[in-house]
Amino acid sequence: MDWQTTFWMDFTIADAFGVAAVKDTFKRAFDEWHSNVVYVTELAIVVNWKCWQHWELGNTALSELYHDLYYEVRGWCLDNLKGDDLQYYWQMTD
Repeated sequence: MDWQTTFWMDFTIADAFGVAAVKDTFKRAFDEWHSNVVYVTELAIVVNWKCWQHWELGNTALSELYHDLYYEVRGWCLDNLKGDDLQYYWQMTD
C-alpha cells in the first residue's frame, strides 16, 4: 500500500514506548486529521493492522488497545462520513 501519511511509522515509534504513547499518538492523529477522509481511513487501516501485528507477537496489551482504537475510529467514520466519503472508507477498508 502506498501510504499518504506517516501513521504507520508514528505508531511503530509509539509502540516502543507503550500504551500511553500509542494513546497519545492516536489522539493527536485523530484530532488533527479526522476531517480528511483519506487520512482518517488510513488511520483506521493502520490501527487495524497494528492490532493484528501485536496479536501475532503475543503483545496482548497493545493488541487490545489497537482493537479499541480501530473500533473508535471506525465508529466515528460510520457516524460521520456520508456519500462518496463513506463509499471511499468502505472501499479501502473492505
